[in-house]
Amino acid sequence: MSITLRNVRKDYDAQTEVLKDISVKVETGEFFVIVGPSGCGKSTLLRMIAGLTPITAGEVSINDKVVNDLPPKARKLTMVFQNYALFPFMNVRDNVAFGLKARKMDQADIKQRVDEALKMVNLTELANRKPRELSGGQRQRVALARAVASDAKICLMDEPLSNLDAQLRIKMRQEIYALQRKLGLTLIYVTHDQVEAMTMADHIMVLNDKHVQQIGTPSEIYQNPANDFVAKFFGTPQINILNAQRSQNDNHVLNVSSDLEIALDEEVPAENVKIGIRPDDMKAEAAESVEANATVKNTEFLGDETIIYATLNSGEDIHVVVPGQVNYRIFQPIKVSADSNLMFFDTEGKRMNLSKEAYVHA
Repeated sequence: MSITLRNVRKDYDAQTEVLKDISVKVETGEFFVIVGPSGCGKSTLLRMIAGLTPITAGEVSINDKVVNDLPPKARKLTMVFQNYALFPFMNVRDNVAFGLKARKMDQADIKQRVDEALKMVNLTELANRKPRELSGGQRQRVALARAVASDAKICLMDEPLSNLDAQLRIKMRQEIYALQRKLGLTLIYVTHDQVEAMTMADHIMVLNDKHVQQIGTPSEIYQNPANDFVAKFFGTPQINILNAQRSQNDNHVLNVSSDLEIALDEEVPAENVKIGIRPDDMKAEAAESVEANATVKNTEFLGDETIIYATLNSGEDIHVVVPGQVNYRIFQPIKVSADSNLMFFDTEGKRMNLSKEAYVHA
């Protein structure tokens, strides 16, 4: 079942506009992820699709049928909440069966669906336990089983893994993805975690400042961000966004203050631009104070690579990722440079595309 949003808007009052002009189509069987910073309206948008929060303007359609006025139970979808929303006085089996009983389904059919759902999430042996007797990951699987048992073709998930530890999140991420593919669900998944979005999504919607910033595949979002916000949101550590100016003496040369001079194969498109350089596309080497263009703030050793946090002489902070382990002390002068994959943004942050982006450092 597909979901279409057309010019959807949400206002809580005349002074509080939460979402504006949201338009997108989620195809049948798609794993669609909505990402953005806290407070950008991700959960509100999900609740509007579910019918739990009314929309101010626009249309929400399911399989090309406008459902603006339909109550949640008539939209034939299920939702997994961040806090699991389990009944503490019911055991696992009864929690999973609750929605089916409310719909007055046949008892034999309920038992079959619950048994299959519990088996699918590996909870059969824990069917008689209460939620307080389960770990966070097990509770999350109960919520998933409840969604699976409903047999709905649309599933909405609101940051379902945010309460779990890092290792369990990786495991649950894989389980959710496998379940979605096995059942052919149309799944809309809300998260603020870029890793969850990049590893699971067919398409990603990036929300910020009430608007859709970009919609695309994980590869498109990462490699061709529409603006500097999207570029900074994806990638760890964060991309370096630096102010640069076209050289007064040569239209093919960019100056990042007095710290870096970058020679391009073509003319710089504007007098003032922003450039984006991924940390692993930069280099760092020890240097004497006279040659140095940056100072080390901190380093983090991650086994096969080291992250260097530094400050350019101009005062702008940068991140550099180098292979292996390096031992720079705090406040040590270094010289940083970059080799490839330069991105250009105008002064408002919008992506500027050049026909060629190969360049060399002077």
